[in-house]
Amino acid sequence: MFILKNSNRISQIARLRSPKFRQTGSNCTLSFWYYNYGQSVGAAELQLLVDGVKQPTVLWRTYYSEGNRWLKAVIQLGRLPHPFQFSLDKISLGFYEGVSAIDDIRFENCSLPPPALSCEGPNHFWCRDTKACIDSLLVCDLVDDCGDGSDEDSCDPDLQCNFENGLCNWEQDVEDDFDWVRIRGPTPTVNTGPLKDHTTGTARGHYLYLESSGPRQFRDKAVLLSPLFNPSGNGTCVFRFHYHMFGKEVYKLSVFQRTVSNTKGWLLWYKFGNQGNRWIRQTLFISSAKPFQILVKGTVGDGFTGDIGLDDVSFLGCALYNGAQYSFGFFFKGTLPTISTTTSGTTSIPATLPMNNCTEKEFVCRASGHCIQMIQKCDFRPDCSDKSDESACVMEVCDFEDKDLCGWHQPASEQMSGNHSIHITNTFKWQLGRGANLYPEQEHHRPLADHTKCTEEGWYLFADSSNGEFGDTADIATPVISLTGPRCKIIFWNHMNGSTIGSLEVLCKSSNGTSKLWTQSGSQGPQWSRAEVFLGIRSNFQVIFRAKRGVSYMGDVAVDDITFEDCSPLLISDKPCTSEEFMCANKYCIPKNNLCDFVNDCEDNSDESPSI
Repeated sequence: MFILKNSNRISQIARLRSPKFRQTGSNCTLSFWYYNYGQSVGAAELQLLVDGVKQPTVLWRTYYSEGNRWLKAVIQLGRLPHPFQFSLDKISLGFYEGVSAIDDIRFENCSLPPPALSCEGPNHFWCRDTKACIDSLLVCDLVDDCGDGSDEDSCDPDLQCNFENGLCNWEQDVEDDFDWVRIRGPTPTVNTGPLKDHTTGTARGHYLYLESSGPRQFRDKAVLLSPLFNPSGNGTCVFRFHYHMFGKEVYKLSVFQRTVSNTKGWLLWYKFGNQGNRWIRQTLFISSAKPFQILVKGTVGDGFTGDIGLDDVSFLGCALYNGAQYSFGFFFKGTLPTISTTTSGTTSIPATLPMNNCTEKEFVCRASGHCIQMIQKCDFRPDCSDKSDESACVMEVCDFEDKDLCGWHQPASEQMSGNHSIHITNTFKWQLGRGANLYPEQEHHRPLADHTKCTEEGWYLFADSSNGEFGDTADIATPVISLTGPRCKIIFWNHMNGSTIGSLEVLCKSSNGTSKLWTQSGSQGPQWSRAEVFLGIRSNFQVIFRAKRGVSYMGDVAVDDITFEDCSPLLISDKPCTSEEFMCANKYCIPKNNLCDFVNDCEDNSDESPSI
């Protein structure tokens, strides 16, 4: 189907309407291929029209010419219980030169689950009217998976929130930088954030989002606090939520658990970067011997296209701590204990090893004497209760603030402090610096502001070209990393400005040799630039940043905000894989979205098997 203009009137609209559909299942998606090319081809959008809802919901938009090619659009519809239809609108503002076309429209996974003759076992739920058999983890999650609503009957309202009537019993943290915002419809900035909520699938429904536009700055944080919960057995308490991370400059969403009120708690889950224009479900199994609280933290990226959405949060198999409901409506939540502000809130690691029965091939946890495999040391996952297995390793995120190198070191015996390096000769080397310490004219070839804070007081790492000779190299490396996961990558910001810039390389060093993963040469301008390097599954290796000096001192290379993303290796769960996960041949569970994507997510390549 293509559009042919037959009039010169201003503000013409070509409109294509679909037939009416009765309803969809919870996993429904719509896909199509579109072509929008030409000098003045203009915008187009797809709207959802639901019976009884006056306001249309925009599901998809294209604003301008996208080249002489067909592109695929995939739209998440989800559960739509009421009759609806689609309207594809093409708008012309008088002068129209180009071609707009659509082809290969496809609906997938849109039917309700089929009825089952039986539905046995604790991991299943039998729907009342449709007789479908669904995963028990889908019960009371604010999504009508059955198609008759029976999986959402008899649910405790204090254990779930869709944000339609406020925050429920969740609260904004007062110790963070700003607050989550409750909204409906699209966020104010185009090309980022949701267009609709997850609960209703329309612009009428509400959700929470993190606004990344000004005055927000890179790495500003907004934290949402759950109610308090009673101690939970091994994974009997389940936390479900839906998140939306769409935009070029989306940074990070993370979930923490704490048992002490004035601490940040420990990390349960996190996700970095753009995940596409869709709501994604996440399930976490919670264990705690003490009353606990969940924290959802969103972190702002380096620009205004970094909005993050949150919707339909729910708990299953959990009990509120001191959750007494009094006759006059007051809800008593109880409180968590606090620790003295004179302590750091972290467990100290003993200088000597405790009594243990560990072999030479095992690592001894410093506080408990527990033995873990040596390959579990420095793998971006704390396996010891005191995290001592990750204490002498490279940090997952490093911004070099407080003059902290985060485990990075130079092979030569150099010590760094401020803008000064103690060394017996004037060699080309890495050191910490900041704009506040620059001499006149140095701002022409060295960053005046860091990337983290965008101020002269912020720290970064740079290779000082005022020392050394043409062609000299300077390395800074991680400690040995034992093991990484299939989607591991390193993200960093680099600054290469000056008339005689040399080069910057990212290397991987192992017993098999050193290989080059990324390189960039010459002046790149006075701004910080983002780089991303895929690592994937590797073992017993180091990452090295290598700067190569140019012909003169006018060529410093700097890096900042180094992040290892999705680098923890896969973990075999003691729980069965959920309906949204695929069980690898080695018993790992991975999201079904990762199947057949040319990435060895399972570590045994079973997710890329032609027989799937």
